[in-house]
Amino acid sequence: MLTKKQHELLMFIQERMKEAGVPPSFDEMKDALDLKSKSGIHRLITALEERGFIRRLPNRARALEVIKLPDSYQPSPAGRRPFEPSVVEGGLGRAPEMVANDTGPAMTEVPVMGRIAAGTPISAIQENTHTIAVSPDMLGRGEHYALEVKGDSMIEAGILDGDTVVIQRGDTATPGDIVVALVDHEEATLKRFRRKGDSIALEAANPAYETRIFGPDRVAVQGKLVGLIRSYH
Repeated sequence: MLTKKQHELLMFIQERMKEAGVPPSFDEMKDALDLKSKSGIHRLITALEERGFIRRLPNRARALEVIKLPDSYQPSPAGRRPFEPSVVEGGLGRAPEMVANDTGPAMTEVPVMGRIAAGTPISAIQENTHTIAVSPDMLGRGEHYALEVKGDSMIEAGILDGDTVVIQRGDTATPGDIVVALVDHEEATLKRFRRKGDSIALEAANPAYETRIFGPDRVAVQGKLVGLIRSYH
């Protein structure tokens, strides 16, 4: 039998690995379970490992593997799409529209608005440079745009330098969302959105980068991540 907190942590690890392909950080686990320190997470992980639910992989930071799940486990609702990288060919075009595809369902043209920093923030989002074809299954409601990723601060979330991220435009976010954040009206960055009291924390997914904390009036959410496109050439 698992305790309530052990069960909550195991489910959180499982769902995060389904969404992002990598385990959550200890800070993410602490926030998700509303614990005051990471020492409690260490104890829970040790207990789960001793009971055979997870395994820690040697010589790799943050490396956990879920071995088994409780009999009561229920997958996420079908309406919630996991975040998984997709291979989609980009192309030049015009404003967003549905385009025919002879080999499959229609694709949606999404504007590419320049580059976004996954590392040190760069200048604010540019105007539309070209468009890229995206599967409608990747998109939710509302308006979307794409950005080319520059930097490696989100590699543990499966986002690599040179990838293209698809963003659902909006000005709100839930803690844990990966967002496009505009800092001081001039620097744009791709980070995980957190709240630290009255402040906003922009959290990297790479231990080489520190979490940056700002007053709420300094950060404007420009949208949240809904998909990722990776080209191989």
